Amino acid sequence: MADSTLWWLLTGALVALELLTGTFYLLMLALGAAAAALVAHTGAAQTAQIVVAALVGLGAVLGLTWLRRRRPGDPSVRAQRSVNLDVGEVVQVDAWQTDGTAQVKYRGASWTVVLPAGTTPAPGPHRVTELVGSRLLVEKV
Repeated sequence: MADSTLWWLLTGALVALELLTGTFYLLMLALGAAAAALVAHTGAAQTAQIVVAALVGLGAVLGLTWLRRRRPGDPSVRAQRSVNLDVGEVVQVDAWQTDGTAQVKYRGASWTVVLPAGTTPAPGPHRVTELVGSRLLVEKV
């Protein structure tokens, strides 16, 4: 069997495995195997084929990892109005405690509210931006 045929079979196996696992990393390795198959068609030595497969596969995996880390993450589900109807509602904060929390009456119950890091507490109306456990994360209106 020709070297290129083996590389194409490995490419197909990696793609099939990727379909079963749902990760893109095996698909990137399949790109490396496909590149090696193309190099094998030119008649290059087996060592060159392996080096090309390793370089292209590793380069694709590193590139995908770099792109995923560079892209901002999805916003928290807890901060979406379609998931949590409290998001966007306004509460009245009368006084803040020294630990950066406050107690407010909201929907007939007492809730603990907190501010995002680096925000100065000030009394007055605040908008709910996220529900964190049993606490409301708020921002000044």
